[in-house]
Amino acid sequence: MPISRKLFAAMAAAFAISAPVAAQQQTDFAKVEIKSTRLADDLYVLEGQGGAITALTGADGVLLVDSQFAPLTEKIVAALRKFSDKPIRYLVDTHLHGDHVGGNENFARLGATLVARDSVRWRLAHPVPTAAGAPGKPAAPSALPPLTFEGTLALHIDGEDVSVVSLPNAHTDGDVLVVFPRHDVIAAGDIFRTTGYPYADLNNGGSLKGLVDALGIAIGLAGPNTRVVPGHGPIADRAALIAQRDLLLTVRDRVAGLVARGKTLEEAIAAKPTADLDAGVPQGAQSAERFVKWLYAELKAGR
Repeated sequence: MPISRKLFAAMAAAFAISAPVAAQQQTDFAKVEIKSTRLADDLYVLEGQGGAITALTGADGVLLVDSQFAPLTEKIVAALRKFSDKPIRYLVDTHLHGDHVGGNENFARLGATLVARDSVRWRLAHPVPTAAGAPGKPAAPSALPPLTFEGTLALHIDGEDVSVVSLPNAHTDGDVLVVFPRHDVIAAGDIFRTTGYPYADLNNGGSLKGLVDALGIAIGLAGPNTRVVPGHGPIADRAALIAQRDLLLTVRDRVAGLVARGKTLEEAIAAKPTADLDAGVPQGAQSAERFVKWLYAELKAGR
């Protein structure tokens, strides 16, 4: 029998995703180095600590997808300056988590226009309580995207017709894909990752069904040669998107079977429904329990 909304909310809070916060608290940002990967003469991926950044450059200026943690802004800008001396025009937030939007305020001060879905702006201004129940800290007004949208937004810059595509409630309720059609590149944010198991942030509107559907949308937009920039991990392709969706469905069905047999959360974790898959997922063993907890919470709630 489905559990009540109240109990589901309590479970969601108990399993709240706090990895971005924990990463910021534990990282010595002075030691972080920014690695640049060239996808084309005018398109790069920057990796440091947090979500991957995609950077489009050209005569019109720079468009960034995500910004990592605030203490890394100076290093990120220094990395950008190795291949562009143009101003940073736009910063697109793929979702609300701090390891992707932490630099919002800093880049806004540098003149970038922040772009995100309506729900991202709202949640940054009205954060949910922490896993421990403490009130969330609202983002500074200058960190709130002034340009928000729903549906699909087109940004025409540097000879590229960039599409920012809204997704169903997936990793969060504010996810987008950023599509660079001329380059055949998709920046996927955290609906797709090539390190660790996928997950949805239930406290911020994420959902299992939405994540499956969002991966399906990404698969539909990708072609055989499309390069996909995940929120975390190495750059991948359409086949990897399909593999992640299949993996998600496989483990969903396994956990659903445990729920149907009346297993408790502790028993579901102890059953190790991902054991035969962990070795094939970078950091799979480390993220398996979080993955199972999330799936159990949603399936137990009958969602």
